Amino acid sequence: MNETASPPPDWPADPADEQALAAHPLAPRILVREGIAQLRLNRLAEHNRLDPADIDAMTRWFAELAADPSIRALVITGSGDRTFSSGYTLDAILSELDDRLERMLDALEALPFVTIAALNGSVYGGATDLALCCDLRIGAPGCRMFMPAARFGLVYYAGGLRRYVSRLGLNAAKKLFLTAMTIEAEEMLRIGFLTEIVERDSLRERVNAVLEAVRQTEPVAVRTMKRHLNQIGEGRFDELTLRAANRESLGSTRLRERLTRQLAGRRGSRTD
Repeated sequence: MNETASPPPDWPADPADEQALAAHPLAPRILVREGIAQLRLNRLAEHNRLDPADIDAMTRWFAELAADPSIRALVITGSGDRTFSSGYTLDAILSELDDRLERMLDALEALPFVTIAALNGSVYGGATDLALCCDLRIGAPGCRMFMPAARFGLVYYAGGLRRYVSRLGLNAAKKLFLTAMTIEAEEMLRIGFLTEIVERDSLRERVNAVLEAVRQTEPVAVRTMKRHLNQIGEGRFDELTLRAANRESLGSTRLRERLTRQLAGRRGSRTD
């Protein structure tokens, strides 16, 4: 069972173990080990921008992960220590910014397990939406973010606007979209863009601690609650469906087995 499984491999992976997601040298690098998936944006000299050449490959990979019941978590990060990602390739906005980017991000948001954005640096533009698609966003002091759509004259796509409002609130979304102002790590934490801030040299340790905690959870319960939490956050709360899921879990063998082990452990730790 999960409680007695070997510890998860440390994050981040050794770059020598990673594989290219697409057939070009700057494609994101990926690795799946013992239920933990990793994706590292790999355009260091270009601040890890999201390139159109990678979007379809990311969408396909997310679909593969979603269909694999052994996957417990996904960590997304960037190369280097300055920028998580600078967003979508600017010179492709006019010619290649179609619904593929939005569909890729929607697929990431819907993954049925825990997703973590490990912000190795600052985040800009469409990459802020990539991070918002993740369940947790862990950053370091000194990181910054801004959404430049209004500077370009771009009306942002529906999914991104929805995520900003549902995750950060209307007031924060208005400030970021309507002014295109840069905000610092402390404000990113205050408005909920960052789940937490840790010192840069503690980022690895913190992500690994979260991954270990995830390994102790029950995958079906996580999958079901994640789906319902996202729906509640978007104002699509279905109480009957949620109550049915609660009743089903109460009658499950998974709950009985886990509680039995928990109670046995407590009794075993007592002293007379």
